[in-house]
Amino acid sequence: MKLSRLLAAVALLGLPALAAAQSPEDTAAAALKAAPVFDGHNDAPMQLRDRFGNVINGFDFEDTTYTGDGHPQGAVMHTDLIRLRKGKVGAQYWSVYVPASLKEPEAVQATIEQIDVTKRLVARYPDELQLALTADDVEAAIAKGKIASLIGMEGGHSIGSSLAVLRQMYALGARYMTLTHSKNTPWADSATDAPAHDGLTDFGRDLVREMNRMGMQVDLSHVSEKTMHDVLDVAKAPVIFSHSGARAINGHARNVPDSVLKRLPANGGVVMVVGLPGFLSEATRQWNSQREAERARLSALWLGQPEAVAAGLKQWDATNPVPLATISDMADHIDHIRDVAGIDYIGIGGDYDGMPSGPVGMEDVAGYPALFVELARRGYSRQDLEKISLRNALRALRGAEAYAASQRGAPEIENSVKGE
Repeated sequence: MKLSRLLAAVALLGLPALAAAQSPEDTAAAALKAAPVFDGHNDAPMQLRDRFGNVINGFDFEDTTYTGDGHPQGAVMHTDLIRLRKGKVGAQYWSVYVPASLKEPEAVQATIEQIDVTKRLVARYPDELQLALTADDVEAAIAKGKIASLIGMEGGHSIGSSLAVLRQMYALGARYMTLTHSKNTPWADSATDAPAHDGLTDFGRDLVREMNRMGMQVDLSHVSEKTMHDVLDVAKAPVIFSHSGARAINGHARNVPDSVLKRLPANGGVVMVVGLPGFLSEATRQWNSQREAERARLSALWLGQPEAVAAGLKQWDATNPVPLATISDMADHIDHIRDVAGIDYIGIGGDYDGMPSGPVGMEDVAGYPALFVELARRGYSRQDLEKISLRNALRALRGAEAYAASQRGAPEIENSVKGE
């Protein structure tokens, strides 16, 4: 019997109508309409610095597909207002990243400059973007159809090892800080540097306590496994991983090991799953390693002959095409985090404009709906998808704010500064 006849027969009998099964596309669309993506990490402010020197009065953020013309490799920015709307992005942590190679005083200045350019960009598009400092601000912006714009600092070198500077960055609007970037800070070990502190130093532990006291989210992307555990031993508020994957799926040191995922429910934190191919696909990670080994071999073979090294590497690339990461790879990380930590501890942190490209089908910020369709195909419910897209990240932010509210009246944690 056709479905239409069956439903008509049910109606004649006075029985409740059978609910028609939703397609994965419909489930994903409904979830993203109710709970648009809260993305943990976008490096567009870095692009403003690198491409335009933060001179943005003539910059068109509505459509940035023209930006390849002025780029050495012709690379186009991943982010603009048109594609953010297509991607169903409702809240965005804009990263005010500056290189870890900068000396600390220079990094402090550069970070302030990046906060400034981010705020100016948001202010130029008041119909589309709205600065957000709290979870309530995020919800209010989304309710008005705007993209809630938060500021996240990527790398503890940006505070110059000063809790006073940390507090002033918070006053300027920064609402998370990644404790390290690619290199250690004087008080925390990075995932991609030789260990120097066995995790956190005493100052590092005080810094986590001060971030908790203020309500600034502690971001553990980029830190070593030992640093992750040290933070979880100290933290009283939910942590985040603003752009990381699962190490069991891809063994990169930037990804989160199961030992940490198992502890996440007790803390209430969220892993915001990254879109960077080398962190998603193990085959891509292995290819990257092999290419670096080939570069080292050629450099040793052709000492003082960079042209020969470049030619040899070009030939190697031609015969060893890079394996491409896919949306399915990204979904595999989400599956694993769900299986180990639970559905309540997953978010999204694309890392767009901080990498050459996202995975196939998600090359830029317009691609998020395709990921949610894939998850719906895998059996994730609309409620599950809403948690991943928005609600888990919002809960973690509220958790940081709630702990800070409980500490009102508590004195600042101080660190000594040297006199003249």
